[in-house]
Amino acid sequence: MARRPVAVVAAIVLLAEAVGIVLINWFFGHAVHRQHMSLGGVDSDTMSTTTYVMGGVFGFYLAVCGVVLLIAGVRDRAPGRFGRIVLITCAVTHGVLGALTVGLVGWAAFAFMMGVLALVVLVLLMYAPRLPAEPADAPSGEGSPPEPAAA
Repeated sequence: MARRPVAVVAAIVLLAEAVGIVLINWFFGHAVHRQHMSLGGVDSDTMSTTTYVMGGVFGFYLAVCGVVLLIAGVRDRAPGRFGRIVLITCAVTHGVLGALTVGLVGWAAFAFMMGVLALVVLVLLMYAPRLPAEPADAPSGEGSPPEPAAA
């Protein structure tokens, strides 16, 4: 399987997801602000501001994950230590969010989250460092059978 196309597709999906998360959080923050909702005495301005900030931070995080994947795909080299850590946290985040979306959103959202998780994990595994193969045990003589053990 080709590593480059998988990494580029995963990058495109994560960048699109970042834009989607920012837009959804902007919409929710705008709705809370316009309706002057309050939850447990928290001011609606505070809730809308934190929704905007959360959307921006999470969108930035997903964009960083997408850029790491894009760089790996363009260079066709494994991401460095920081990049691998970012991608591992991205995979864990998608696993946890996928588990939450089953009950809150539905199976279609779960399938999307698991698809993104599969792409990220596939890239991590395809760019995993290859360990050198250990040589097989060579016979100890000039082609003669091994000596029997003394009793």
